[in-house]
Amino acid sequence: MGALPMAGELIVGLDVSTRGEAEAVIEKLDGVADFFKIGYQLIYGGEGLAVGKALLKAGKRVFFDLKLLDIDNTVEKGVAAIAETGATMLTLHAYPKAMTAAVRAAQGSSLCLLGVTVLTSMDQADLEDAGYSVSIEDLVARRAAQARDAGMGGVVASAFEAQRIREIVGPDMAIVTPGIRPAGDEIGDQKRVMTPLDALRAGASHLVVARPIVRAPGPRQTAQAILAEMAAA
Repeated sequence: MGALPMAGELIVGLDVSTRGEAEAVIEKLDGVADFFKIGYQLIYGGEGLAVGKALLKAGKRVFFDLKLLDIDNTVEKGVAAIAETGATMLTLHAYPKAMTAAVRAAQGSSLCLLGVTVLTSMDQADLEDAGYSVSIEDLVARRAAQARDAGMGGVVASAFEAQRIREIVGPDMAIVTPGIRPAGDEIGDQKRVMTPLDALRAGASHLVVARPIVRAPGPRQTAQAILAEMAAA
């Protein structure tokens, strides 16, 4: 596994549909942000892999948020392919067999593998509808422990669970928290959100912020304000 990326950092989610839109956001944030997340929307609709490779070539860091889950052989080959790009982070769902296969594939690379615990858009009722009889907190804790035991680089979780996760995984694993909203910002389809300041104080190491920056009238100024709040933590 690769070394843990620097903690206490902002990752900007490029939640846009085209390469042109992504490049416009990246240009506006030049000199302010150098760590970018690329997920389904850009991967499938806007040459996301090409955008990621271009960012890596330019010396930026890239988090491919692909949430892989499949049979071991497929996960292993997918992780190996992403590792070859030089990406910084990659997500997969925190299922033990998938994580074991992913860790095996990433050996010798700098890729930090992240296990997705419970999505920040889900609450307890959603979990029960999906067939789980445990609490969100207990399921997150279980998956964090399994990620630790599998040798993963970190986990993805709501900042509401960050403190308990940190107690489980120790100081050396990343806790990446999406669902971050500056005070007063709309939460959209997220349900378990937290401000940047509170998330870092709870134990998060990396904050993912997408729509509040990407859709802001002034993305650069918004990112700078978030970074200032993070510095206060």
